[in-house]
Amino acid sequence: MRIFAIGRNYAEHIKELNNERPDEPVIFTKPDTAILRDNAPFYYPDFSKDIHHEVELVLRVSKEGKNIEEKFAQKYYDAIGLGIDFTARDLQQKAKEKGLPWDIAKGFNGSAPLANTFKPVSEFKDLKNINFSLKVDGEIKQQGNTSLMLFSFDYIISYLSRFFTLRTGDLIFTGTPKGVGPVKVGNVLTAYMEDEKLLEFEVR
Repeated sequence: MRIFAIGRNYAEHIKELNNERPDEPVIFTKPDTAILRDNAPFYYPDFSKDIHHEVELVLRVSKEGKNIEEKFAQKYYDAIGLGIDFTARDLQQKAKEKGLPWDIAKGFNGSAPLANTFKPVSEFKDLKNINFSLKVDGEIKQQGNTSLMLFSFDYIISYLSRFFTLRTGDLIFTGTPKGVGPVKVGNVLTAYMEDEKLLEFEVR
């Protein structure tokens, strides 16, 4: 199982980080050791002083494929979940300034808390109108809707499959909306899809 992730997929998030708007999806990956399941606590690592939360919808790949046409892409994912893409912003910034990869800023242990529940695609009336949000200590920090994505689910599947063979069980983090920010020890993060709480855990 591999974890793919899409950067810069919401325009307002691009603005808040002063990044350039991409012409194609920005792709990065996380190892499977990044996943945190069962609402397990996130332990703040000692190598960073600036860990940021980024809530994202996550696609679950249900069928192996490569070079998938966009019009057939929906046949290759069967469920949507929620996850957090924790980012060591200080390490990422240092790497970006030197033009270096930022794997350690995104792929460290525990950097991908993942909800246990994935919702079948068939339960959604409109995949381009899904609301999701993140609260920190009960205060809303991020709110997103898939209508605001620069690159749709189907385009992401098609684009990724040009370079990588997608396999059953692979996960795709599809980008974060505006409102990213730092977490600290003692924070409780709660993530929702529509009005349903799917993920809740503590920073320790």
